[in-house]
Amino acid sequence: MMFHWLADHRRKKILEKDFPAEWRLLLQKHVAHYHYLNNEERFYLEQLIQVFAKEKIFEGCNGLEVTDKIRVVISAEACMLLLGLPHDLYRNFHTIFIYPSTVVVPPARQSMFSTAPLIVQSQTAISGQAFKRGPVILVWDAVKKAARHPELGHNVVYHEFAHILDMLDGHANGVPPLHDKKAYASWAAVCSKEFNSLIKKSQMGKRTFLDPYGATNEAEFFAVATEYFFDKPLKMKKNLSALYDILAGFYNQDTAAREKNHRSK
Repeated sequence: MMFHWLADHRRKKILEKDFPAEWRLLLQKHVAHYHYLNNEERFYLEQLIQVFAKEKIFEGCNGLEVTDKIRVVISAEACMLLLGLPHDLYRNFHTIFIYPSTVVVPPARQSMFSTAPLIVQSQTAISGQAFKRGPVILVWDAVKKAARHPELGHNVVYHEFAHILDMLDGHANGVPPLHDKKAYASWAAVCSKEFNSLIKKSQMGKRTFLDPYGATNEAEFFAVATEYFFDKPLKMKKNLSALYDILAGFYNQDTAAREKNHRSK
């Protein structure tokens, strides 16, 4: 209880300051989804950004200097997922490593005490990666492109922070902590059906609405589905309505209605 009181007290102090006007200009210029929000949502997002940007540690890698633009865009994208969720769901990690461009992850080393067969893993080029208690790794080139072009349907920040939400219960299994017990049965039924369908179609070489990378495992399926829920909600609602409804229930956001309203302006 004391920890929560201290956290709330600290956050109230952070929010005593007005949202910086120059930060708002950065949102207007570089985060497309900021324009989709109504005034109430924008105000709340700005509050979330203030707290997130203050509490998290942003570290530039490979010579990248962390600017306000980097800090604000990443904070905005991460907090977009929280607009309908409790604000403290990112409490379990503190550090974000940002690389300027695609980073190659070296193969994992096997412990000298391991009795498991040696598996040689190749190096992997990534645009993002998330660990249960941090850090979150992001590639700035990918972040800034996705923030300005949601029509592409790929957003590394949404993807990696969906993993953070997924791992809140200690496991990356494609099932974040849901709002009530009944929701788990619906989640399992809908997500299992669509996950298995994605696997089958991918194996057969058929075209799929979701990125085939979502067929890797349940955790990646949830992360990919989250990207589409925010970036291509109208198409998702049309093509995968049950999955859209499940995600809308979890995130407590109607992103399809939001996109429709934005397009009608």
